[in-house]
Amino acid sequence: MTTIGKQNKSVRVNERIRVPQVRLIDESGKMIGVVSTRQALEMARERGYDLVEVSPGADPPVCRIMDYGKYKYEQNKKAKRAKKKQHTMHVKEIKMRPKIEAHDYAFKLNHARKFLEHNDKVKFHLIFRGREVTHPDIGLRILGKVAEDLADIANVEAGPKKEGMVMTMVLCPKPAAKRPKEKATEVEDATSQKSGAIEEKA
Repeated sequence: MTTIGKQNKSVRVNERIRVPQVRLIDESGKMIGVVSTRQALEMARERGYDLVEVSPGADPPVCRIMDYGKYKYEQNKKAKRAKKKQHTMHVKEIKMRPKIEAHDYAFKLNHARKFLEHNDKVKFHLIFRGREVTHPDIGLRILGKVAEDLADIANVEAGPKKEGMVMTMVLCPKPAAKRPKEKATEVEDATSQKSGAIEEKA
């Protein structure tokens, strides 16, 4: 039986339950009905369990016979598993140039895909130099291709937007359930073909 010192202060267990009557549920989940708290506590002790108040707002409060130590252990395990599954989304940055070559484009696109697969956002910076800034259409075309090549895994959250010598675009990952199941080789082939087209036009 659980000792008082190890009990969660937010849950009343055993002798801390001081109401005269409770609505009792046994260890198998069967509803016993309204009994005195003393009787319920004796039943829990006889069976080697704890008496745990599970619904203090009810009239009378609902209590259940259970192994409170095991219950708390399972709850902590669930909480730890849930915490491990949580992911803090970061914004990863990738820099590109208007005259980017096919292999470099494919390399950067692969990095972006990995970031998105890990549920991070990706911010693309297309950096112009000199007279390149007078051809924003090239930047729009390249970032448009990026969005198209990653459309299976990402949505455009912001952009393309040009500020000074830089054009930016932010992609955010799609929920996993909305991503098509596509073979990696098919994605790589498509990326290679499209990046080749960029090199020819740049």
